[in-house]
Amino acid sequence: MQRWTFAVCLTVVGTLSVNLSASEVDRLILEENQSAGVKLQPVPVVGDHIFLRRVYVDLIGRIPTEAEIREFATWPAQGRREKLVDKLLKDERFSDRWTIFYADMLRLRSQANGGAALIAYVHNAVKTGMPYDELARRLIYTNGKAGRTPEAGFILGDNADPLAMASVTSQVFLGIRMGCAQCHDHPFDVWTRRDFYDLAAYYGRTRRYESEFANVVYATEMEQSVILWPPEGEAADADRKAIPPRFPFAMEKFTAPPAYIQRLEKLRADKLAAQVVKKGPSVDDLLADTADKVVKSTTGGLLADLKTAEAKSEMNKIGALSPYKESERRKALAAAVTDPKNKYFSRSFVNRVWKNLVGRGFVEPVDDFREDNPPVHPKTLDYLAEEFVASDYDLRALVKLVVTSDAYQRGQAPAQSDELTRNEMEVNLLATPMRRMIAESMYDSIVTAGHLFEAKHSPGKNEKTIYETVRVPVGQAGSPLAQLTRGGGAGMAMAGGAMKADDGSGYALESAIELNFDALLKEAEKEEVALDQMKVMSAEEVEAQRMMMERGAGGGRMKYEEKKVAKVIDDNPVFNTSLRMQSPAPEGHFLRVFGQPNRSDLGDLRDDTASMRQALMMLNGRITHEAARVGDLEPMYKLLTGKTMDLDAAIKLAYLEIMTRRPTEAEMIEAKEILGGAASPLDGMADLRWVLLNCNEFRFLP
Repeated sequence: MQRWTFAVCLTVVGTLSVNLSASEVDRLILEENQSAGVKLQPVPVVGDHIFLRRVYVDLIGRIPTEAEIREFATWPAQGRREKLVDKLLKDERFSDRWTIFYADMLRLRSQANGGAALIAYVHNAVKTGMPYDELARRLIYTNGKAGRTPEAGFILGDNADPLAMASVTSQVFLGIRMGCAQCHDHPFDVWTRRDFYDLAAYYGRTRRYESEFANVVYATEMEQSVILWPPEGEAADADRKAIPPRFPFAMEKFTAPPAYIQRLEKLRADKLAAQVVKKGPSVDDLLADTADKVVKSTTGGLLADLKTAEAKSEMNKIGALSPYKESERRKALAAAVTDPKNKYFSRSFVNRVWKNLVGRGFVEPVDDFREDNPPVHPKTLDYLAEEFVASDYDLRALVKLVVTSDAYQRGQAPAQSDELTRNEMEVNLLATPMRRMIAESMYDSIVTAGHLFEAKHSPGKNEKTIYETVRVPVGQAGSPLAQLTRGGGAGMAMAGGAMKADDGSGYALESAIELNFDALLKEAEKEEVALDQMKVMSAEEVEAQRMMMERGAGGGRMKYEEKKVAKVIDDNPVFNTSLRMQSPAPEGHFLRVFGQPNRSDLGDLRDDTASMRQALMMLNGRITHEAARVGDLEPMYKLLTGKTMDLDAAIKLAYLEIMTRRPTEAEMIEAKEILGGAASPLDGMADLRWVLLNCNEFRFLP
């Protein structure tokens, strides 16, 4: 591969890492490879331009802009990689990008009961640096109403089914596929059917309820457990008894806490001391205080607004706002799962993060830890897991430890390597696997390269006429009311909490509803009953309201006719980040086509295989088309028009914005041919940018 040099002097040779912990990671990898008799040599660390692109995509979910590239180039070569990592860890988009990681792992679905609020809660946890063990505990043990208590959305996502939650707990948080032990002893591992039922018993008293009167879904605890032994069908009902819960996974044993746990305890003690100095209430105190205030302020007027006696009874039964029974059993389970002595918990999470950043886990598949599927580099995995625990389960500290290591920064296996050699190098962390951007990163990188996060055309530059078929009241003057759109009418997209029509072009497979995380959390805190749709309307009231909407001023039933109307729109699209879209996206959406999982099935991992549908979406999709067009508000525009025209500079800028590099001499010649063969330089640049966006180099991380 031909090397190149930025005009702004990015180095080709990688800068040396000064992160001592990351150096220890590389030392352990080398030691384990030597012990295993690995003879192959590692691929060198990549140049700055490759690292820059890779770390931007991995940490904040998009390629760097021209301004960000130039900023990086101005920093001193020694230590600028670590400086860049620190900058990106503080970037707002880091929380957005790693919420996607959690959403995949935890199977978060915005359309599930309480799902949108739960995603917002997880996003806030990443943003505020909530330790991973604390987040996991809250998800495992919290009961409450969907949306109002965001953490409760986790158990409600699986309908509070004890058997399903046993599988989820073991596979998601511990990386152990225990689900098949529900029906029989595990055929490939040590887990028995009784082990599975003992774990499920922690959830045996949890129930999901749905109020038909108040439209409320919530989780709470009952006195009796539904987990009985022997299982149904294997004994008479009279012989089946509720069983106590038991944690079947072995804890690490030691006579004195090891160094990494001592470090954890000291860090937590320091945090507690700092909190005492500030004399501020704890998060739990604040939550409890808020709950008390909510109950006191609403008990007087809340139920008075309900329309029926049944609804009043129902609301009294569920406790209206906060008094959902806590689960002592699930609190005990959460404590056991997240105990520092439980190495499954930390190793499973580290393995997922490593796979996400490096492209291959120490254990594959990432959620299948078992005796006959050991880690490739067990000492390295243990070291990373212990450092993660010692940092108080700090996601950012773990990510920094990985991306500042040479293992992350290595190049890919030489192009001439055969498949066996390539696989051996990747397994032994001597080369990084070729990785395609995840769907969200590819989407946002196209938007970034095409300047689509804000309008790039002046108003009125791209007016066009679209036609809609609408229902119009017969005999009424004035403009038509688009009460019902048919055929090629405008689609809708949610942006920042408001509905807006797209351009009606008929291909909006890149549009979706955007979630406003802050608004969702504030909504969950509101006290108004109306927000939760607790005001009850009978079926007769609903029908009466519908009939009134259809009646005219004279009281008779209003008649409608369909008309085709023309509408002039300014085709100046602005795309929102995919990191905050409703997820999973609808079937056929860009994100789903490029591998976003549906998150409904346990173990539903991202699909990174190529398909003809992906190629067609990139070739013909609107997002690529709009990104390729040059807007008059772009910096590129002045290089392609008027007295300031500079085609060489425009081509170099196109490569910098799309590929994070300068073009080679051969590429410059080809680009000039493309621009010269078009009707205008603007059209030629649109063709060139379209070609660059559709090449493998754009989609795959270098």
